[in-house]
Amino acid sequence: MNSPNESSANTVEYGYWPSPVSSDILARHCLRFGQLAVENDRIYWNESRPTEGGRMAVVCRFPDGTEQTLLNAPFQARSDVHEYGGGEFSVRDGRVFFVNADDQQLYCRERNGEVFQISRQPESRYAEPVYDPARNRLIAVCERHLPQPASPVNYLVAIRLDDGEEQILAEGHDFYSSPVLSPDGVAIAWLCWKHPNMPWDGCELWCGYFGPAGHLGDQRLVDGGAEVSIFQPEWSPSGELHWVSDATGWWNLYRERQGKIEPLWTIEAEFARPQWSLGMSSYGFDASGHIVCSYCQRGEWHLARLDPESGRTQTFDLPYRDFNALQMIGNDAVLIAGAPDQAHAVVKVGLEPLDCQPLRCTLDTQIEPGYLSIPESISFPGCDGERAYGFFYRPSHPEFSSHANKLPPLLVMVHGGPTGATTSTLKYSIQFWTSRGFAVLDVNYGGSTGYGRQYRQRLRERWGIVDSQDAVCGARFLVERGEVDASRMAIRGGSAGGFTTLSALIQFDDFKAGASHYGIADLESLVHETHKFESHDLEKLIGPYPTERQRYIERSPIHALDRLNKPLILFQGLEDKVVPPSQSSRMYEAVLARDVPVAYFPFAGESHGFRRPETIKKVVEEELAFYKRVLL
Repeated sequence: MNSPNESSANTVEYGYWPSPVSSDILARHCLRFGQLAVENDRIYWNESRPTEGGRMAVVCRFPDGTEQTLLNAPFQARSDVHEYGGGEFSVRDGRVFFVNADDQQLYCRERNGEVFQISRQPESRYAEPVYDPARNRLIAVCERHLPQPASPVNYLVAIRLDDGEEQILAEGHDFYSSPVLSPDGVAIAWLCWKHPNMPWDGCELWCGYFGPAGHLGDQRLVDGGAEVSIFQPEWSPSGELHWVSDATGWWNLYRERQGKIEPLWTIEAEFARPQWSLGMSSYGFDASGHIVCSYCQRGEWHLARLDPESGRTQTFDLPYRDFNALQMIGNDAVLIAGAPDQAHAVVKVGLEPLDCQPLRCTLDTQIEPGYLSIPESISFPGCDGERAYGFFYRPSHPEFSSHANKLPPLLVMVHGGPTGATTSTLKYSIQFWTSRGFAVLDVNYGGSTGYGRQYRQRLRERWGIVDSQDAVCGARFLVERGEVDASRMAIRGGSAGGFTTLSALIQFDDFKAGASHYGIADLESLVHETHKFESHDLEKLIGPYPTERQRYIERSPIHALDRLNKPLILFQGLEDKVVPPSQSSRMYEAVLARDVPVAYFPFAGESHGFRRPETIKKVVEEELAFYKRVLL
């Protein structure tokens, strides 16, 4: 390992600056929020607690500011539907209906704290429970795992609270999500879609009406289709159905009035995120029936209010640039918000007058501002000369600098999905590097959301090409600007970002090392090994299989090892159902056989994404040591 070359008390080589952003802070002091719910001025959320092994606890904040953890161990609210989960709980009359992580069954926590089980189908998983008071039952998404057929079957079901009896309400599509009851309880709306689509490719909005026995009688298709993506159906207080659609190429707001579909706000902005998880929300209704909504332009989120009758809009000037999970209490918005200098927090935003009140932050420790790197939003010519985007972080430290004639090393970070997006919100997982003297480029390559449907579809049949080239072009752009050292650049990513990392190392010589976190190495084997939700996604990203089998082989890093001569480090959870552990283990063995420097760290008990503090600590420490050996 190299040693830092210190020429003065305050001059230390890049990468060796002492930092207060420790691996312990990343492992034990960073919460992760799931969803929000509100009722009677009470605010509910679920949070993943590293000190409890990543347990997802449901918390209630009362109007007087006190908080109570409602689910104590061993209970935790986490769904495994689609493997990514989401939509783990709901609240009605002070009762919390939740999916318990251990058995994936639906439970109820009564107002007195007692917990009882509702569903009793051990082969089923549930999500997005909605209480149906007129029939004393829960309506939920159900994913049934049976020996035959081999693939799970998805439904919309109703489960009676008194005896757990189940009734299928809707079936026939490959996937269901987002059930929402009309205010009078007469109708229900939901989303559904079929292979090979993912919900952001195309899905359908349906509405059904209940018969006397609680079955769905009349059912009708409201909007959507194979090439139109729908997000978050919601009923207004007066009973009009609203939703978000990207029919224009941008996810915008719509409603149905007297049988006709009306656009409410046509703008080149995204009012939705890709539905990798369930239970997502980006808008709600205030006490006057106005729509309070969040939308994204060029990677930055904004909060606004729309009068759907007059069309008047108002965008609020807030100290946040990232909004998610929006809920309304009267005229106040409650959401998960973040900013370049503020980590994600549960925030209550009063709109009249404008006021922000952080309620619960993901971080329970604060770092002095001088250690924080505030990102610059950049765009640059990417693949085929088309614009690509990202956030650039310069090294930052209040006490140390490096030699004046030297430039910092660069870490290019690649988000997963691949149809995901990174934001400018403060992340200690990035500040860990910048406070030590690394520059970071967090890339929103072609295929990322937040820039319209056309940008999102740049990856169609070009995954492994557009994303890798955009990552390389971003690094070269920073070299040309004189920001980073071209001889000391590395790339890292998780899941789909791991695939991009491996692809970039093989296709280009710009990066001197790479780190793949549960990344994809063999596309063809993934076709046969991955879970139902993504089992046909490669048809859009690579091409139809087996017709385009040769393309799968050519794009797979494991089949192009003759072009891989850069040091590599691999991290993998052994319980991963999304990217099976064999993807990383086979890559490790193949690279090792070629006498290329490689390290592999498998973790028992971890799945897709690491939750345990000891794992998080080990990963970041090993990755730092790796870069010190091969990059600095």
